[in-house]
Formats: sequence, structure tokens, C-alpha cells
Amino acid sequence: MTDQKSEALVMSDATQDSIRHEDDIRGPRKVPATPRTMPKWESEARNRIRSAIRRYGKPLNDLIARDANEGDTRLLVTDFLCEGLGYDKYDDLTTEYQVKGEFADYGIRVDKQLAAFIEVKRCTQKLGVKHLRQVQMYAVNEGVEWMVLTNGQVWQVYHLTGGLPVVVDLALEVDLLDEGGPGGKADALFYLSKEAFKRRLIDDLWKARAATAPRSLVRVLLTPVILDAVRKELRRQTGHNAEEKEIERVLQAEVLRPDLLA
Repeated sequence: MTDQKSEALVMSDATQDSIRHEDDIRGPRKVPATPRTMPKWESEARNRIRSAIRRYGKPLNDLIARDANEGDTRLLVTDFLCEGLGYDKYDDLTTEYQVKGEFADYGIRVDKQLAAFIEVKRCTQKLGVKHLRQVQMYAVNEGVEWMVLTNGQVWQVYHLTGGLPVVVDLALEVDLLDEGGPGGKADALFYLSKEAFKRRLIDDLWKARAATAPRSLVRVLLTPVILDAVRKELRRQTGHNAEEKEIERVLQAEVLRPDLLA
């Protein structure tokens, strides 16, 4: 073997040793994550919703300009549910669904099973707590976990967890006429589409929102381990060793919102 070849082999071995040593220090090199490939059905649903948001912007503005009544608002909502969100008017939607003498505006069926109630208010009506209570009553009585409030412009989707008391979480809210582009609005409303709803993709969205909801964070803040951590940090910063009970009392009485403690 020539001296040049021997020297090349020695350098190659040294290089490999250097690479192995570097890996030992830094750990295995990370392989770049493969980008998620969007299924065709999802891409088509998102594009359809985006197009519907553009298409219904002017009719929605016209309804608001003339302070259209609730019946006219429902016509637009029906069209958007079908042409935008992909529901079949005859197979997937039911109107004036009777619940103990009251009538819900719409019910959404998934695989022939009632999965959500939709309550529609006139286009100029600001959605409020009393409207949520109305659709919540329907959901509780029928054992339905999803509720939608809309005035055509604003769409709010809530999840109801049964029990005593029931727990209601806002999963998503979209304003079709706000300053954002149709892409972001379509991404949010995608979870309410027929394709996503039947696959229960909205469940993951709700769970993430519920985990970081103010009431959930309050429960975490008042746990013994967090109170102890606060006590230690206060002692480090101030030199005062407060009692955990006193810290809890101050948080409940003076720091946290009372409605989150109920």
C-alpha cells in the first residue's frame, strides 16, 4: 500500500472517530420531520369553505345593512351550511327540531345520529349568554354534546360535558367579516365541516382549548404543588415565608376572578 493511500485511510478513520465523538456529545443527529401530507378530502373541504366565505361576504353585508330578520338570516345560514360546510340539506340537517315543547333551529346529523344543535339569531343580534343557555337546554335534554350559535357573521361552537353541573367550553369562534383573510377563517371553520365533524377532529381542538381554559388554569394554580412553588419563590424574592393557606386565600379573594372559582 502506498504512503498516500495509508495516509488517506488514517484520515478517514480519524474523521469517522471525530463524527462518532461528536455524536456522543450531542446525541444522534435529528432527522427532519416529514411534512404532513394533507388528504385530498381535507384539501377539498378547506378550499370549498374558503370559496364560500368569499362568496357569502356580500350577501351577509347586505343582510346586515337592511337589518334582516331571523328568517332571512336562516336562509343564508342554510346555504352556508350546505355549500360551505358540506352538509346535505335533506340527509344531514333537520329544522325546527322539537325539544320538550321548544324548537331548535337546526339539528346536525352524522351517520343518521343527532350530533349538534344550531341556534340562529338575526344578523344584527349580538350573540350572548342567554342564547347559549337556550341551545344548552336543547343539548342537555337530548344528550347532544355539540352546540353552535350563529348570526350568520359570527360562528361559535361549544362543547357540553354532562354532569352536575354541566361544563360548557368554547371550542372555536369565527367572524366571517373581520379583517383576517378567508384562509384563517376557513382553517377554523374546517372543524365544523361535515368531513371533519364525522371524523371527530373537533374533539382534539376542544380538548386543547379546554386544557388551557381559564377555569382549568385556575384549578392548576390552586393545587398544593403550585402553591408550594409560589411560597418558595416569594421567600426567595422577599425573604418572607408565607403560609400556603394565606397564599391560597389571597389568590382566591384578590387575584383570581370569582366566576372562575365557582
